Amino acid sequence: MIRGIGIDLVDIERFRKILERTPAMKERIFTAREIRPTMASLAARFAAKEALYKALSSSEGKRTALSWHEAEVIKSESGKPSFFFSGEIARLIDGAQVHLSLSHDGSLASAFVLIEDRD
Repeated sequence: MIRGIGIDLVDIERFRKILERTPAMKERIFTAREIRPTMASLAARFAAKEALYKALSSSEGKRTALSWHEAEVIKSESGKPSFFFSGEIARLIDGAQVHLSLSHDGSLASAFVLIEDRD
């Protein structure tokens, strides 16, 4: 059964300007392992966290507080993205399967998250 769905789209250039204006934001949003050399990769990871927030909010029936570092975007050896959860977000996920898809092309980065109960 699908518990929640979220999607987010980020304008990469706009995101770059925001990070330039507020340099501390990068450390507030991303873990050390998430910081990538390209702005497109950072924007896609930000979109992933926003999409997760939306999927959790829909599944909980209310707005869910998100601690940015408790949902870390990681890659498998094959390059497939997924999340590593900790803290309160791990409790909210509660064994559900979380599917993540990232994309970036041209000026846009996007992410799609689907939360599915394992039962």
